[in-house]
Amino acid sequence: MHSVRQDSFIPFPLAHGLLADMKDDTFSTQLWAWTQDRLKLPAGATHIGYVYDGTVTLEHAAGEFKLRGGMYFSAPGEAVVHGNGRGIAISRLGYDGFFQLGGPVEARGRLKYIDGCTDSLLIPPVMMGDACFNLLYFPPGIDQTQHTHPSMRVGMVIRGHGECVTPTEIIPLIPGRVFVIRAEGPHSFRTTDSEMSVVAYHPDSDFGPTHEAHPMINRTMVNGLSARLIDEIRTK
Repeated sequence: MHSVRQDSFIPFPLAHGLLADMKDDTFSTQLWAWTQDRLKLPAGATHIGYVYDGTVTLEHAAGEFKLRGGMYFSAPGEAVVHGNGRGIAISRLGYDGFFQLGGPVEARGRLKYIDGCTDSLLIPPVMMGDACFNLLYFPPGIDQTQHTHPSMRVGMVIRGHGECVTPTEIIPLIPGRVFVIRAEGPHSFRTTDSEMSVVAYHPDSDFGPTHEAHPMINRTMVNGLSARLIDEIRTK
């Protein structure tokens, strides 16, 4: 296991086991990887995983599922990953998310981001403020604006290559590179002759449904008025 230094961008090898323990962070998180070996993920967390290559089996209370490269999952509680493949799992400690499977991820993001990049929300927050998982796509020739995030980011390069630029260093990025970007750490991404795709975990969000505003209540109409606006009938 590696310690998370105070650098903006901390790279990790895709090595089996616990890569980084950030349980003392504001948003308690652990970063794991598996490399063709059995990895047991603990109770008391929701595990967001990505299969980098090969085929693996996910064992969970919900059942047993075969996943191949490019697929991802969200698994609350104990889980086991094993098989002929490699990937990462990010555990959001103390969070009770939904069980979900998805993928393979698409070639590009569906949402416009910054500086010509696009992204897709792969695993959305269950409620506003909850964790989420994203795909980020960089076309060739991107020189991204230097920026920060208010909470950590945990990610993996899944296709192509590029660089991460911080105030103190330039880190080469190749497929299979795992990384943590610390909260408020200045950084940007750069590509030249290659596109690059990254999956990224956010431990929190300022987006998602609330009790006061979600599709079910918003689009329930009473005499032409949304139930969201009728306090006396809303569930207390």
